[in-house]
Amino acid sequence: MAAQSGASFLLKIGDGKPDPGFTTIAGLRTTQMRIDGEMVAITNKDSGGWRELLDGAGTRSLSVSGSGIFTGSAAETRLKAQALSGRIETFELSFDGGERMRGRFLVSRLDYSGDYNGERSYTLALESAGPVVPL
Repeated sequence: MAAQSGASFLLKIGDGKPDPGFTTIAGLRTTQMRIDGEMVAITNKDSGGWRELLDGAGTRSLSVSGSGIFTGSAAETRLKAQALSGRIETFELSFDGGERMRGRFLVSRLDYSGDYNGERSYTLALESAGPVVPL
């Protein structure tokens, strides 16, 4: 399998409509995704000293983070409004090779920074609020 381009890992924000259109959040230089799962242990004295887990139980979550240069795009403005309001919106992740995932997320962190005579940058973190499904 060939290596995949990190530049092709895109985060897109929905337009808020019931059947949303998506716009790539401009200026992102790094993007990261983490899938977490909590388990439910069902170990008992018949387990022979080995931990046993209940299949399909527990909770799963997906976290997305990124950082980049602020460009003032409409998608970045929408992201900022969402962070300020605390609304949960639909986002889409797309990867090299055409794989896509879609789900509803809360912006859990949005940081801006800037240096004198330098560009304004931002860091964001999203937390899933429901299932994230492959398309």
